Amino acid sequence: MLWLIRCFIRGIALLDLAVFTLIMLLLALLPRAALAHFYPKLFHLWCRCFVMALGVSIRLHQHHQQPLPKHYILIANHPSALEDIGIPSLFPVRSLAKIEVKDWFLVGKIASVAGTLFVHRENKASRLAAQAELISAVTAGDCIALYPEGGCKGRRIAERFLFGAFAVSIATDTPIVPVFLHHEAQEIFEWTNKENLIQKLWTILTSPNSVVHYHVFDPMDPKNFADKAAFCASAHQQYLKWQNRFLD
Repeated sequence: MLWLIRCFIRGIALLDLAVFTLIMLLLALLPRAALAHFYPKLFHLWCRCFVMALGVSIRLHQHHQQPLPKHYILIANHPSALEDIGIPSLFPVRSLAKIEVKDWFLVGKIASVAGTLFVHRENKASRLAAQAELISAVTAGDCIALYPEGGCKGRRIAERFLFGAFAVSIATDTPIVPVFLHHEAQEIFEWTNKENLIQKLWTILTSPNSVVHYHVFDPMDPKNFADKAAFCASAHQQYLKWQNRFLD
């Protein structure tokens, strides 16, 4: 009986997502100028709806000692596809995503209109253009989210971080808020090259354990570091410590 009730609730959540997605797609047909003031807020609600439809329970752990600044750059590790909706479901950020996301069925259109920034990771000119866009966005007052591993690198922290987030932080004098996330069912949520997006979402939807933990720590002030390399190295070491604390 309880199984039937859970299936019914999940069905309602999926129907809710389908209707919400249709509304978002119809709104996306309007001129961008008309959407600027409300579409990004709807996008964050849509992401929250998406997370609920997948049956995922995100548990937020606020380890920071002081309230978070209103203006910041968020960084996080990136073991799964879930982060693309999980992070904006909790934080009012514009994300930097790989250019392939722009072509994802339905999701790409919505993310693009919501203000997501895109980069071709293997193209140096695209990376430089993306960094300039990020600096402009932060200077304009936006909070942004970046994954310094440079994409989904598995459940373990990558051997190195890329400099991008730290260069933008120093250039704009904006603090970095680090978020360490992990999934209780690490193997199930981990996104590898063996699965496409639809397969990964189905795996998450049918997971026997859908609990995810997002640990938020104190901001890192760019003034405390000599350059982007030192800043990046310090952040990477901190993530390795959190990995040891929460995963090992």
